[in-house]
Amino acid sequence: MPQGTPSEQPLCPLEELRVREARLLDSGRPDDVARQHGRGKRTARERLAMLLDAGSFRELGMHVRHRGREFGLDAREIPADAVVTGFGTVERRTVYAFSQDFSALGGTVGEMHARKIAQVQEAALAAGVPLVGINDSGGARVQEGIDALDGYARIFRRNVLASGVIPQISVILGPSAGGAVYSPALTDFVFMVPGIAQMFITGPDVVRAVLGQEVSVEGLGGGAIHAGKSGVCHFLLSDEASALAGVRRLLRYLPANNLEDPPVDPAGPGCEHPVPALGEILPSDPSRPYDVRAVIAGIVDPDSLLEVHADWARNAVVGFAHLGGRPIGVVANQPRVVAGCLDIHSSDKIARFVRTCDCFNLPILTLVDTPGYMPGLDQEHGGIIRHGAKVLYAYAEATVPKVSVVLRKAYGGAYIAMCSRGLGADLALAWPGAEIAVMGPDAACDVVFQKDIRSAADPVAVRAARTAEYREKFANPYSAAARQYVDAVIAPAETRTWVAQTFAALRGKRQELPAKKHGNVPL
Repeated sequence: MPQGTPSEQPLCPLEELRVREARLLDSGRPDDVARQHGRGKRTARERLAMLLDAGSFRELGMHVRHRGREFGLDAREIPADAVVTGFGTVERRTVYAFSQDFSALGGTVGEMHARKIAQVQEAALAAGVPLVGINDSGGARVQEGIDALDGYARIFRRNVLASGVIPQISVILGPSAGGAVYSPALTDFVFMVPGIAQMFITGPDVVRAVLGQEVSVEGLGGGAIHAGKSGVCHFLLSDEASALAGVRRLLRYLPANNLEDPPVDPAGPGCEHPVPALGEILPSDPSRPYDVRAVIAGIVDPDSLLEVHADWARNAVVGFAHLGGRPIGVVANQPRVVAGCLDIHSSDKIARFVRTCDCFNLPILTLVDTPGYMPGLDQEHGGIIRHGAKVLYAYAEATVPKVSVVLRKAYGGAYIAMCSRGLGADLALAWPGAEIAVMGPDAACDVVFQKDIRSAADPVAVRAARTAEYREKFANPYSAAARQYVDAVIAPAETRTWVAQTFAALRGKRQELPAKKHGNVPL
């Protein structure tokens, strides 16, 4: 800060501090703030104020300056080097955060910008608390060259080191392009807002030049695309306020780190009473679809389900919920979408969510109603084998308490994958009428009794009789229960009580996996 002309009195240290701060804060940059608001976006500090408890934010690195000298950068002042970093609280729990400032040179990432982000990454990891990153950046600062690229590499490495140790949450509230997309992709959860958030490796101009394809920024990498098609976005919210409120809600289900238990709501309702409505959800016709969310709602605490990836791979439902005030993870097949079959995307969705729950000590409830893996050339050629193997790997690796409930049908490899007893379920339950078998009775009879049916005088009658025989012997929960593949066959109304009591009994569960550097997750 200039000390004034020789005729002026120098500022005292405290006055100088206030003057410097005033130039850097929003109030000292009205034109920059107006341009950001004109884009329909809030400033970096306004966003942090919405995310964190009022008055709790403590900014770090406000006076950091870049060291670039090329292309006229030495004459540019970039307030706080285009990123606001620090810590505060969310519902009185400490959180570190950074918020990129698009109003300062487009929020571009240079050497010192990256160093500031790396500092809060390291601080969050050392303190064992969540890290929230608000992304709104034009990408690497070209004027700083390889220094900017190295800065990204340092951020990515710290994302990986913190993975599975502390929750990492990314909020995309502007552009995130090129290499910049990989930091959010390495975190646990990504929030986006349609209209202002975009993520892509190469922009529309490059796509047009290289492939001759015309596409808009929103059509290439907008929130709706990543929430519904690519699966990059976990939560798509309507505006900035909703997205940041969504982050606050998500944190209610997560512990501060992998050594702590998730936070408990002491006002959570009891689980001792049956829920008769659960017995009225499944259609009498086993081939008819229904919405598994109705089953989930009857088991977990009222209005507590926070669905993850709600718009992607909709043949599976995953999300966080409370059960008696305690956070759990819920995984369920969705019979109303392709009959609840497992396919490439739903396998990835389930496997990723199971591993997230295992990282952060959330018990997992799995609700099973699936006829198997999706058949077809697209699935086989697309790698359903390796994608489906991820589900097996995730459940077998998870050491948190796991309860599975077969609601209606569980056939073949999908029965195994959806947290079967042999794969590692601590408790396997089934509703009356559940069919647990290598395949459906009709298909099984066509295989097992093919000759009898073909040679019969009345093939239709023989096929019906053989199907009924197969169903009685194999496609029911009691056959599985007789061999301890199912621990109990329960009335649907008792499911909430059974699950809650089991998780309570398993609260002290300890399971050690074989010593190794790390496993080799299927591609």
